[in-house]
Amino acid sequence: MSSIDSVAQKYRGLHLSAIAQGLEQMLEQAEANAVSYLHFAEMLIERELQQRNGNRIEQNKRRASFPVHKSLDEFDYAFQTTISKREINNLLDFGFIDNRENVVFIGSPGVGKTHLAIGLGFRAIEAGYKVCFCTALTLIEVLELAELKGELKKKINQLLKFDLLIIDELGYLPMNKQGMHNLFQLINALYEYRSIILTTNKEFTHWGEFFFDGNVAVPIVDRIIHHSHIFMLGGESYRLK
Repeated sequence: MSSIDSVAQKYRGLHLSAIAQGLEQMLEQAEANAVSYLHFAEMLIERELQQRNGNRIEQNKRRASFPVHKSLDEFDYAFQTTISKREINNLLDFGFIDNRENVVFIGSPGVGKTHLAIGLGFRAIEAGYKVCFCTALTLIEVLELAELKGELKKKINQLLKFDLLIIDELGYLPMNKQGMHNLFQLINALYEYRSIILTTNKEFTHWGEFFFDGNVAVPIVDRIIHHSHIFMLGGESYRLK
């Protein structure tokens, strides 16, 4: 006659570790509540699916490379009054990702752009999407290094595997010519295929200040703002507060 340990070991052999770990407890619950065989079978698979989903979410959070953890629940809408909780909540069905639309937060340093971007990124992962976070400076450096190695297309294809790319702090530092063209190739590849959350301290009419080339700035802006949700954040710096 099989023991609980021997049955659990067989589940482990099939890589069903959640079932193996909780088998004894679930058997006790099933016996105490006189559940049907079908219900018990469902209990087993639901436990396994929940653990696998949790593991996948944690793995995707690590892969996203968020610099810090920021929760939308912690955002101070009373201080930052130029955007409402309702406006952010309207994004949480993630229709903008399904429809390959972008979200752009524009405002001075410290007004909450990065907090909102990261908060949306975490919630997107919990909803089952794959997210990648990077600062604009880091992204430009990564693309430039790939271009020097002759692997720019390969790197862009790697980024296209994410459902959502968060580009933080675009416009804080100027770009060289090659950096601009590399960024254009990425934005062009993402256009109507993947979604972007972008934070910037410059309004679109001032993007020439860091691109130095209107022939590149205009098509990048055009592809970003088309099918885009744009939020202008004002007020004082929360960090200074």
